[in-house]
Amino acid sequence: MAKKVFVTGLGMVSPLGVDVPTTWNSLTKGQSGINTIKSFDPSDFETTFAGEIPDFDPTLYVDRKQARRLDRFAQLAVAASAQALDNAKLDLRDQTVDANRVGVVIGSGIGGIGTLSEQWLVLSEKGPSRVNPFLVPMMLADMGSGQVSIIFGAKGPNLCTVTACSSGADAIGKAYEMILQGDIDIAIAGGAEAPITPIAVAGFNACMALSKQNDTPQLASRPFDINRDGFVMGEGSGVLIIESEESVNRRKVVPVAELIGYGSTSDSYHVTQPDPGGLGATRAMNKSLSNAKIDPEQVDYVNAHGTSTPLNDKFETLAIKNVFGNHAKSLKVSSTKSMTGHLLGAAGGVEAVITIQTILEGKIPPTINLNDPDPECDLDYTPNYSIDKSVSVAMTNNLGFGGHNSSLIFKSCT
Repeated sequence: MAKKVFVTGLGMVSPLGVDVPTTWNSLTKGQSGINTIKSFDPSDFETTFAGEIPDFDPTLYVDRKQARRLDRFAQLAVAASAQALDNAKLDLRDQTVDANRVGVVIGSGIGGIGTLSEQWLVLSEKGPSRVNPFLVPMMLADMGSGQVSIIFGAKGPNLCTVTACSSGADAIGKAYEMILQGDIDIAIAGGAEAPITPIAVAGFNACMALSKQNDTPQLASRPFDINRDGFVMGEGSGVLIIESEESVNRRKVVPVAELIGYGSTSDSYHVTQPDPGGLGATRAMNKSLSNAKIDPEQVDYVNAHGTSTPLNDKFETLAIKNVFGNHAKSLKVSSTKSMTGHLLGAAGGVEAVITIQTILEGKIPPTINLNDPDPECDLDYTPNYSIDKSVSVAMTNNLGFGGHNSSLIFKSCT
């Protein structure tokens, strides 16, 4: 059984850029990746904007024929995984790597909803004989992890976590546990989502979850601000390569961070609303701290779930206070969803990468658009501008519909 788990590679595709450096540069400058939807005509919808990825080309990672057989969420998963593997200097077809002990765990909240929506229209307009024979393997939520396993040659456990907006974080957490248990040596872990489709926008509008600030889309995602009116949907993928200490030493690679804690709980309260006492999130953070064997005061930064919804932000604030006590007032917190939007099942993967970047770069990205703080949200959310700060230990939270709560803790290796 492994005693320590290290992160050796990072990959990310987001509304702010098609790789980690580009996204990170935009984050630290406080830039927004939100704009009017271009992938379909949103003019009849209550919400007309989202966080779409600019200039993403899947043929940089797979050939054109293969790209056509992958839903966009799977294309994003493959892209982020390719980046992470390259960053980790890891080739699974190298004879020195035992591919049987390399797992893939990539979460997704709604999988191939784009393909499913398109093919429903084909069925309705042209009949059943015209439905794409690749519909089923393209729409399944596990095909992000499945395609990554196939394309890169990972032959260990191949899993998909589907825990709504906690999916990416839970994927990393479950991969971490498999390494600790000695089931695998290496994991490709994270989340991927491509939800910006007519049916998803209409559905989230119907349950009154999305912001409707159509005239000022780049100002719409405003976590912890009194004028927040809902989240902004985004797309993307974030993937980590995590390894046992033994694997790191055997491969002679330098890790970028250590993954030291994971906690997962359920509110057991409501399908869409968080527990009003923040108790589920409180327990998840406490579990991750206990798992990490550290005190709350050792945490320097929290990348908050911070969705810009009226309920999440105040209850997550309460949960942070529950966990950190007096330290909560001096703790640095931010919600990078203010810039990327909410990537649903990919959020945990993308925000894990961002959290590790704060450790590597000694800089905390801001919560932009925080101009009029909600009195019930009274912590230091790093408003509007990034700050330079040495970060040794950082936590990232993700909370999801269905009552899911997940918390990960990363530690500097220096």
